[in-house]
Amino acid sequence: MTGPEPDYDKISSGYKTFTSDFPFPVKYNKAVLPEVTIAYETWGELNQDRSNVVIIHAGLSASSHAKSHKDNPLPGWWEKFVGSGCAVDTDKFFVICMNNIGSCYGSTGPSSVNPITGKQYATTFPVISIDDMVNAQFLLLDHLGIEKIYGSVGSSLGGMCSLLSASLHPDRVERVVSISSCAQSHPTSISMRYLQRKTIMCDPNWNKGYYYNGAFPKIGMKLAREIATLTYRSGPEWDKRFGRGRIDENVCPSLCPSFLIESYLEHQGESFSTKYDPNSLLYISKAMDLFDMSEGKSSLHAGLATVKCPTMVLGVQTDILFPIWQQRQLARILKESGNQAVTYYELDSLFGHDTFLLDLNCVGAAVKGFLETDLHNTRGHAGKEKTFQSKAMPM
Repeated sequence: MTGPEPDYDKISSGYKTFTSDFPFPVKYNKAVLPEVTIAYETWGELNQDRSNVVIIHAGLSASSHAKSHKDNPLPGWWEKFVGSGCAVDTDKFFVICMNNIGSCYGSTGPSSVNPITGKQYATTFPVISIDDMVNAQFLLLDHLGIEKIYGSVGSSLGGMCSLLSASLHPDRVERVVSISSCAQSHPTSISMRYLQRKTIMCDPNWNKGYYYNGAFPKIGMKLAREIATLTYRSGPEWDKRFGRGRIDENVCPSLCPSFLIESYLEHQGESFSTKYDPNSLLYISKAMDLFDMSEGKSSLHAGLATVKCPTMVLGVQTDILFPIWQQRQLARILKESGNQAVTYYELDSLFGHDTFLLDLNCVGAAVKGFLETDLHNTRGHAGKEKTFQSKAMPM
């Protein structure tokens, strides 16, 4: 079962926090959070005119810990992509990664204490959107005195945030990187996330979200992660890595796990089940389902016309969760909507959706090239499909 796996940890320290001193209205249901806290980590040095800021937007289950540092030496979830001379070069850029609101790693979420009631929000937490995540991040930027960001980089959920940052704050974002993401969530990915939520909510220990002082809904959380794992990697990788291999060729078949792939899913579910708050998965996955750049606009073209800065779109041919046609569509419509600085890359990596976490050679090189290229006189490459042979990242 050996193979490259992302570094995800339960992060409880090593980050800084900012808390707003005023209520934070969210997009849906006229709801308002009495306050909002953002957890964040930084790397590199902010230059004198504050023009070298790069934001790394975290994915669904990721924390602000993208890279190790003195306050938390554990490997970050994008450890080899961030640092001196790396894809996001800390010798050149001041890098910020924030934990999304709704999460459980320092930012305000369902497991946070509501300052009005003195109790954890649980499912009284309002339904949130990607817009809310982005707007909360810009509150932190305001607090730090950062007017513009040089680069907005994100993958998966982070790619949604990156794209929406340039749409909601067009005068503050100079270039966008969207990896393995989309312009609007597709019914297939919505259905997969729905099943994950259902497994959690059907666990009797979920208790309508009020489990913080009782039994933990581990079975539901474990099953949710096993379903998710099916969408994170690819069939070709399963075939190459496990095939039809048995756990024990000498054991008679039974209804218990018999195949190596079953054992792998069991391991993934078990190892993740207590690292993340189930309610956070419910709220953030729902926000991903609701993501639609055409919302409130006449069309998807009109929605994407709000993204005017240079944009790099990168997709993976084996991605099940965000299939490659979504990145092709995003790049095409961006250009058709008037953005003449769109660069599109397509990878044939074996690792499916998780390629953005594992393929340093291709993903890292593309990000580094885009961030460090002078784009003032560049018209981009939208519509020109570029396919690269992906290789496994050295582990």
